[in-house]
Amino acid sequence: MSPLTPVFDGHNDVLLRLYLSAAADPVADFLNGEDAGHIDLKKAHAGGLAGGLFALYSPSPRAANRTDPASGVLSRALPPPLPMDEARVSVTGELAILVRIERASQGAVSICRNVAEIRSAMTRGALAVVPHIEGAEAIDEKLHFLDVLYAAGLRSLGPVWSRPNIFGHGVPFRFPSSPDTGEGLTAAGETLVRACNEMKILIDLSHITEKGFWDVARLSKAPLVATHSNAHALCPSPRNLTDKQLAAIRDTGGMVGLNFATGFLRPDGQMRGDTDIALMVQHLDYLLEKLGENHVGLGSDFDGATVPQAIGSAAGLPVLLEALRTRGYSDALMTRIAWENWLDLLERTIG
Repeated sequence: MSPLTPVFDGHNDVLLRLYLSAAADPVADFLNGEDAGHIDLKKAHAGGLAGGLFALYSPSPRAANRTDPASGVLSRALPPPLPMDEARVSVTGELAILVRIERASQGAVSICRNVAEIRSAMTRGALAVVPHIEGAEAIDEKLHFLDVLYAAGLRSLGPVWSRPNIFGHGVPFRFPSSPDTGEGLTAAGETLVRACNEMKILIDLSHITEKGFWDVARLSKAPLVATHSNAHALCPSPRNLTDKQLAAIRDTGGMVGLNFATGFLRPDGQMRGDTDIALMVQHLDYLLEKLGENHVGLGSDFDGATVPQAIGSAAGLPVLLEALRTRGYSDALMTRIAWENWLDLLERTIG
C-alpha cells in the first residue's frame, strides 16, 4: 500500500462538536477515536490528516435552523447578533478542550503558532493544530480579547460568520443568491483588519458579504484568503466566490480551500450525503483554472456540514485524492493541493 498523502485542512469544526458533546470525556473520545463526527485522532491518522485550521465558533440558538426541511436547501435568513459574553463562553470552552487535548496527547497533538512549528509537528507525525476563530463575536471593540486569543495560539480569524456583529456583516444561508447581500465592514471591522495585519493573523473571507470582501481587499496588506468556499459559477450560494473575487485572490497571491459541504458543491444547493464527489473535482478544476496551481487547497468544513458519503470523515480523504489521480492530477499537483499550498500561504501570513 502506498503511503498516505498528508493533508493540511483549511477549516473544520471539531472543537465545537466536542464542546457540544454529551460525552463524559470528549478529550478522551477525540484521542481514542469514536463513532461520532468527522475528525478524531484515529480518523486523522487513517486518512492522512496532518493538521489544519481548527475553528473556535460560537453557535447561534438552535432555533436559527439553516436548512429548509422540505427541500434540503439552505434558505434561512441571517441569525440575530450574538452577545459578546455568550460568544466568549463557547470560544473559551472550545479553546480549553483543545489545550486539554494537547496536554493529554503525549505529543500526538500540537498547537502551532508558526509554519516552523507546523512542519516540525508534521515531520514527527503529530497533528498540527492552528487555532482559528470563525466570527469575532467574542472579541471586544478595543481588541483586548484578541490579544488574549493570540497569546493562546490564535493565528487565523474570520471577522464574521453568517450573521452581523460589531465588525461587519455575513452572508445568509440562502439559495440561490449572490454574495452581494448587504453591508461590509464597520469602522471597528476596519480596525480589526489592520490589527490582524500587524499581528500576522490570517484574515478569512469565507462568510463575509461581497462588500465586506472588497473592504478587506482595500485595507489588507496580506494575501486574500477564503479558507472554505467554492465557485459561485458552479453553485450559486452566497457562501461561494464570484469570478471577480477569485481574480482578486489570485492577484494577491492568496488561497481558496475547497469546501466539502454538499450545499456549496451542488448546483441545486441541497445538503445531501449522496452527492457525487465528481462535483468536488469539478470545483477544484474550476478553482485551478481561475487561481492557478499554487493557490488552491482543501477546506473540508468537517464536523460543521454534510459532506459526501464517499468521503464520510477525515478517514476518507484518500478517496478524494484517488479521484484526483483518476482525473489526471499529477502527484506534484495533488501534494500542492493537499498541504504545500497552505503551508506556503501561512508562511507569508502568520510567519
